[in-house]
Formats: sequence, C-alpha cells, structure tokens
Amino acid sequence: MIVVHATFPIDPEQREEALERASDLVDATQQEAGVIDYEANTDVQDPNVLRFTEVYEDEDAFAAHSESEHFEAFEAELPDLLAGEPEVVRFDVSDRTELEI
Repeated sequence: MIVVHATFPIDPEQREEALERASDLVDATQQEAGVIDYEANTDVQDPNVLRFTEVYEDEDAFAAHSESEHFEAFEAELPDLLAGEPEVVRFDVSDRTELEI
C-alpha cells in the first residue's frame, strides 16, 4: 500500500479556484481502480493550506493516477494557484491497523 501526504500553500487570491480544481481532482480520482482513499482538506489553522491524503493499493494504481488526465491537468494549473513550495511525502506501508478512540 502507498500513502501520499501532500501540502499545498494556496495563494489567497486563488483560493476558490484552487478548491474547485481540488474538488474536481478528488471526484475523478476516487473513481480510479486501485485507489483506496483520496481526500483533500483545508487546514483548520490556515485556510490557505490545502492537504491531500492519498492511499493506493499498489505501485500500479499510484502510477496510473500520476499519469491520469485529471491529475496532469491539476498539476499544470498548480503554479498559478500556489503561494509557496508544496511538500509531498510518500510512505510505503506494509500493514494497516484500525485504532479505537
């Protein structure tokens, strides 16, 4: 399983556009084969920070997403939406355990 956590500082003047584009990306990605979970959320302390949490079954699913039309379109629009450098971290996970809270 592959988990990706991506953080994007969004230009406040482009916030609504960024949220719309992120919503489109999430909608399309959630339909892809091999995607376990794909979410985008804003930070509660800074509404101009957009965070993606992505979970894929395997390398093939991750690669297919990275080469999808909707991802490539979002990636092409990013420079106009950002207010700084994004941070993207990949985790290769071998086990998953649900925790009780």
